[in-house]
Amino acid sequence: MINFVRRSDCHIIQFMDSKMLTVLILLSALATCLSVPRRCTPEEAAIGRCRTPAEESSQCMEMVLGYCQDVPYSHTTFPNIVGHRSRQDLEMGVEYLFLSMIHGLLNGECSPDIRLLGCSVLAPRCQDNRIMKPCRSSCEMVKKSCIHAFEAIQMAWPYFLDCDRFFVGNEEGCYDPLSELRENQEVAFASISDGGIFTIHQFTYHTNSQMFNILKKTAAKCSHISQTYSIGRSVEGKDLLVIEFSDNPGQHDLLEPEIKLIGNMHGNEVLGRQLLIYLAQYLCSEYLRGNERIQTIINTTRIHILPSMNPDGYEIAASEGHEYNGWISGRANAQNLDLNRNFPDLTSIFYNRHRFRHFRSDRIPIPESYWINKVVAPETYAVMKWIRSIPFVISASLHGGELVISYPFDFSRHPQQRRMYSPTPDEQIFRRLARTYADAHPTMSNNDTERCGASFANKGGITNGAQWYSFAGGMSDFNYLHSNCYEITVELGCDKFPSEEELYPEWLRNKEALLSFMEFVHRGIKGIVKDEHGNGIKGATISVRGMRHDITTAKGGDYWRLLNPGVHIVTAAASGYSKVSKRINLPRLQVGRVDFVLKKVPREPSLDYFNIPELDNYERFDPFNQYEQNSRGELGENGEERTEKPWWWAYFSQLGISAPTWLLQN
Repeated sequence: MINFVRRSDCHIIQFMDSKMLTVLILLSALATCLSVPRRCTPEEAAIGRCRTPAEESSQCMEMVLGYCQDVPYSHTTFPNIVGHRSRQDLEMGVEYLFLSMIHGLLNGECSPDIRLLGCSVLAPRCQDNRIMKPCRSSCEMVKKSCIHAFEAIQMAWPYFLDCDRFFVGNEEGCYDPLSELRENQEVAFASISDGGIFTIHQFTYHTNSQMFNILKKTAAKCSHISQTYSIGRSVEGKDLLVIEFSDNPGQHDLLEPEIKLIGNMHGNEVLGRQLLIYLAQYLCSEYLRGNERIQTIINTTRIHILPSMNPDGYEIAASEGHEYNGWISGRANAQNLDLNRNFPDLTSIFYNRHRFRHFRSDRIPIPESYWINKVVAPETYAVMKWIRSIPFVISASLHGGELVISYPFDFSRHPQQRRMYSPTPDEQIFRRLARTYADAHPTMSNNDTERCGASFANKGGITNGAQWYSFAGGMSDFNYLHSNCYEITVELGCDKFPSEEELYPEWLRNKEALLSFMEFVHRGIKGIVKDEHGNGIKGATISVRGMRHDITTAKGGDYWRLLNPGVHIVTAAASGYSKVSKRINLPRLQVGRVDFVLKKVPREPSLDYFNIPELDNYERFDPFNQYEQNSRGELGENGEERTEKPWWWAYFSQLGISAPTWLLQN
């Protein structure tokens, strides 16, 4: 007996009789099925349910496809590797359309590599009436160097560039579709003999997409010391992308200090954004070159670089360009909020509570009133979570409009006084940190009264923030009062949006200052606070006599305390443990190692501190869970997360063709 179904389901054929008639009928049915002119769908090709073209007879023909004219061969054939049965079939397909658009979609990134690789599959090389498949190694190389460009625009890797399915190994007689391209590149870069680690810095302004691509490409190039990660999204959904450098990226190493550099907080202050992009490229290329100074910095420090905190504002400012100068347009985020006025005002709490004997000027909790009465920007929310999650020691926020280094407090101790000297308990530390950057800059600290920032010439290019002008809700004050981090504000110049001709000179002026600033983190003392069993104690406080600002130990019990040279009395304490004090003599330009071992004792909380209203719970962050919820995707009818299609989806969906769902991530 023979059981078989419709012709469209020819593959579901079962037979249970061995008579000759049955065999003949079966062969006839199979022949009919194989004659149906149907090409593979992407889904069938991806899971191998189609007959491969290598199994079909091929007829070589001249290559006449417009987007594949520069491939290193002159003849192709159909059906191709993914099942297009003719040239017309291919040209009507979304895969070929994709090749025509990829240069624009990726802003020229990985061009023409992706297009040539795609042509090797869609219009494969034909020799002696036989398809020659491209090499898997070529595909893997392109995917490794270009996957970041697809991720930057939320696009999945194309199914027809699956290196395992549509490409073969050298032992199977493959060819390299990028051979001529590589030869041309070798000729173009013949004068560069640095082993392939040379980085060409383009001293031009970059779009947000280009910035993301550069950061991810840099991280891929130096994957053993670098990675990128997002701390959140802007109002308009753009990633707040960070690039990290460390000898162990992605992990906090015990006793290794962490620093952060932030640019473009105000969208129209663009120089800092560009300098941090250049810095990331420089750190990568110089590390690979064997630059001992850069290798020492990266091997002993974990560096986090956020080139743009306000990518939405940057797009507005960039649309008007440097000639407008962008003094107002693009400064705020897409909600029209000034991000440097949007943080919790902990400075007022410090001024109001400093009369309490045991009141601490560190780890001041965020009051609930902030979450109730303030519109918290998603960029601010993301940075606050970032600050709370990593034990940063120092930080610099790069701005524009003056040439000076400003340090906390930024909010005056008398709110009615707009310009009043308002120092922190760490005034001398902040002054030294600010001087480190200013003195390494060729013009910031000189006394030339004709220069940009001349009003600070008699101060050596540094100033207390509130003495310059007072404002509440700033990021630097928040860093100091809520965490262990000492942040300065770097005003890079009087022109907030300089011309592109100024980018290279500005990089030369600031490169040494940025490196010197990063090296400053290795000053003062560091150590580990442990219990009697050798376990690190998280949340222990490190106090220095005469300074009303403590430092708190990280998860493993390690800490870093910036100190000027001299004799200090340092005390370690933790709830439920005894206090231990040590007298240290700290020499110049060195970091001292000071460890503590604490013994268990009955807990005796300090009532002076814990009875202060609203300051009894540091861990309460977004207590009403309103901003975390807003950062999630909208839920559909069945509770699944509903995500918007990426911006490029419209290019395909409006053409009336089968939309390439295989390009959507997840």
